[in-house]
Amino acid sequence: MKKIEAIIKPFKLDEVKEALQEIGIQGLSVTEVKGFGRQKGHTELYRGAEYVVDFLPKVKIEVVLADDMADAAIEAIIDAAKTDKIGDGKIFVSDISQAIRIRTGESGEDAL
Repeated sequence: MKKIEAIIKPFKLDEVKEALQEIGIQGLSVTEVKGFGRQKGHTELYRGAEYVVDFLPKVKIEVVLADDMADAAIEAIIDAAKTDKIGDGKIFVSDISQAIRIRTGESGEDAL
C-alpha cells in the first residue's frame, strides 16, 4: 500500500478530487495548510503599509491506496493541479505497512 500526500493550490482542490474519483479512488483526507517553497511568499499592501506574507495558503490531500493504483493517482493529481506557475505544489509517496478499518477490524487493502 502507498500513501500519497499532495500539497496543492487551494483553488485546484475540486479538480483534483474529481480526477481521483474518475480513476476509482473513493476516500481521501484534506487539510488546509500554510507553507512556502521557492515562492518564498510575497508582499502585500494593507492600509498603506507593506507587509510580507511568508506562509501561503495551500491544501494537503492524503490518500492511501493499493500499490497498483499509485501511478494512476499521481498522474491524475499532476494533470488536475498543474498550472505551469511557481507554487503548484509537491507530491510525496510513502509506503504503508498496515491499515485497519476500526468499524470492522478489516486489515490491509481490505481496510481501504
